[in-house]
Amino acid sequence: MTTVFSGLEHFINSPPSFVQGKRLGLLCNPASVDSNFNHARQLIHEKFPGKLTALYSPQHGFFSEKQDNMIESENMVDHVLGIQVFSLYGETRIPTKEMFELIDVLLIDLQDVGTRVYTFIYTMSYCLEAAKRFGKKVVILDRPNPIGGIAVEGNLLSSEYLSFVGRYPIPMRHGLTIGELAKLFNMHFEIDCDLEVILMKGWRRDMLFQDTSLLWIPPSPNLPNPVSAIVYPGQVIWEGTNVSEGRGTTQPFEIFGAPFIECDRIISLLGGNRLPGAILRPVAFEPTSNKWQGELCRGFQIHVTDPIKYKPYYSTLKLLQAVFQSCKNHFKWKLPPYEYEFEKYPVDLITGYSAIRSAVENNDNIEDIEESWRAEIEEYLNISSKYHLYG
Repeated sequence: MTTVFSGLEHFINSPPSFVQGKRLGLLCNPASVDSNFNHARQLIHEKFPGKLTALYSPQHGFFSEKQDNMIESENMVDHVLGIQVFSLYGETRIPTKEMFELIDVLLIDLQDVGTRVYTFIYTMSYCLEAAKRFGKKVVILDRPNPIGGIAVEGNLLSSEYLSFVGRYPIPMRHGLTIGELAKLFNMHFEIDCDLEVILMKGWRRDMLFQDTSLLWIPPSPNLPNPVSAIVYPGQVIWEGTNVSEGRGTTQPFEIFGAPFIECDRIISLLGGNRLPGAILRPVAFEPTSNKWQGELCRGFQIHVTDPIKYKPYYSTLKLLQAVFQSCKNHFKWKLPPYEYEFEKYPVDLITGYSAIRSAVENNDNIEDIEESWRAEIEEYLNISSKYHLYG
């Protein structure tokens, strides 16, 4: 295990001269802590007394207490510092002029999870756009990509499926830190705000979260541990179906199921209980909330045995196809709304590509589908590598 220092710790230990005397804002949540669990707002307040003048919260709320999608948070006053907390997942997801009038520099300290549909990166992108519009500076306090900075997987988002779970044509598993993404959004996609990234120390692209010295704090309620983050780039697809993705259990995204699933049939269709780098273990569970609340569901837990070989997006597409083919009379695609989109199928917004739904329904070869987006992945890698900040 390698000692890794977050951008927050680097910032506090060696603050850049450009923040001296400036009014500071901070976009954060409970995962915004140093290695001793001191929260960013307290550290910044102590380092720059009286200069932290506003706080901002992403989806799931300032305390990461909101469980599901489209559950909004209100503006509030922080009980620790007595300053305003503006919700960027409430009446608006785009910062207003009023929200930015209190600050000169916006600090962003959020733990991303390496997946295109995770909304924190789009809250960040809206902040970059607002900073450009209102003449503010943005500083990203970088954190690890918990599923590594090498593997990239999945199709690029199609322009017809732009939404709050996908604003830019990047793959499902994007392979960048939040600081690298900020540079990609800002430079390649021409937001062109005044942006600075405070680097981590000790992080390498081949590291998973468990390879660092940092301790996991759930960035949102249903990613309770690093393994849930590893499976998330695929397992999030179940949100677009009537199959439970494990919300309302102690192992969201690691387990999935529904009352109509027959595990033996799924294993037979897959040709066994193994996927590259993972083993499927049949389970039964009763969600305490969300889909199938209080009903017995049957399905699987994904045990990741080799995270290097494991391909989350490919694996869940194989599982989804097996469930669809074996449960056609009961399986359903979830209907809108989903993340403020009221017309398109949620699964199409999640995958960013309607041909995937068709491939599942038509029992097309998933390997052929995966091969079809190889060229766009290569193009993405050529572009994204220009914004790599770590070896």
